[in-house]
Amino acid sequence: MKNRKAIYAVLSLLVAVGFYYYQNNFESQNSQISIEGFNYLPTSTTGQIIQHQNYTLSYNELYEQAEWVAYELNRTHLTYDDRKRPYFINDPKVLTGSANYKNYKKSGYDRGHLCPAGDRRFSKDAYDETFYTSNITPQKNDFNAGVWNRLEMKTRYWTKKYGKLYVITGGILTKDLPTIGYEDVAVPKLFYKIILDYSEPEIKAIAFLFPHQESKKSLHNFVTSIDKIEQLTNIDFFPTLPDELESTLEKSISSKNWKF
Repeated sequence: MKNRKAIYAVLSLLVAVGFYYYQNNFESQNSQISIEGFNYLPTSTTGQIIQHQNYTLSYNELYEQAEWVAYELNRTHLTYDDRKRPYFINDPKVLTGSANYKNYKKSGYDRGHLCPAGDRRFSKDAYDETFYTSNITPQKNDFNAGVWNRLEMKTRYWTKKYGKLYVITGGILTKDLPTIGYEDVAVPKLFYKIILDYSEPEIKAIAFLFPHQESKKSLHNFVTSIDKIEQLTNIDFFPTLPDELESTLEKSISSKNWKF
């Protein structure tokens, strides 16, 4: 009888230890790869994060533009509704005041969208929202209509293929930049775009860094690591992702899992 009680005690202890291990390891691992939603906002170097209905941005008053714009893009967003282009207007949510569109007149630069109007055709309100001046940056026309546009179209292609993406984009803002207009809107020398596919089972990310000039080169040539862009911007792009997953995604410079 004593031996039987001892065996039961040992078995009970083993079951308890196994259950504890399952909860704290297996379930924890599963929770780390369960990426639901798209609330993975980057950090802000300015503290001025503006939440709009269809995108979020961090405004940098010193450079009179967003240091990043982040938004979800999924298949349902990709419509081809013909929308009338509205006028650019100041962003009412930017407390320091977003740069006036008149800074761009006769500057030689386009009002380059960060969250593209083409990604927000699914409703008039969403489309119009992209014309806040907080969502634009000075871009050379051949760059804006060239290699940058090619990446925007490729992003839509990937959205159709993979279902839903999370996109972060902006210019690299540094103190040595030329400016335009009476409010000294900075003209970035480099632009970046980071794309996260957070659909299981293959969670993946890809990052691009472009010199501010037109190029006929393949988009492959501009793939970089998220770590590299973080070094240039002092921004942590995915601070809420599990550390191990974040580290794996951000150090990668591989594009093999993305169908070009």
